[in-house]
Amino acid sequence: MQSLRFPGYSFRIKSAGQRKHIFDNIRKRYVVLTPEEWVRQHLVSYLVEDRKYPASLISVEMPLKYNRMERRADLVLFSKQGNPLLIAECKAPTIKITQEALDQAVRYNIVLKVCYLIITNGIEHYCARFDKKSESWEFLDQIPGYDEITLSDG
Repeated sequence: MQSLRFPGYSFRIKSAGQRKHIFDNIRKRYVVLTPEEWVRQHLVSYLVEDRKYPASLISVEMPLKYNRMERRADLVLFSKQGNPLLIAECKAPTIKITQEALDQAVRYNIVLKVCYLIITNGIEHYCARFDKKSESWEFLDQIPGYDEITLSDG
């Protein structure tokens, strides 16, 4: 798999037939190792190991309904009180991060109403925070730690 702009992590990978599978520590099972999954597993490891997000408060491929259509948010982080705080959208490294990807996360946010969005293809990472005073999104220089994110949990 392609090198990504994340620290190096160890993953459990196995082959099954013609496909490789990676162990997802959140879902507690092996999943097909696609380029997007490679990015998702790196982001989860980064959030848990480097930014100190509790793994127990992360949902992977969380189902949600938007305009009567079933969708899945790649990652949703919750507060200890069960409030959604952050949505992350992962793309394969070959997929360019565009306005369309940001719009997808914003549509999910109509349902979840979080204050933080992350969009990454493993090479480029964007994190935005909703400023309640100005009622607008502002891009951040880095992905904040869990303690910083929970300050926004009203």
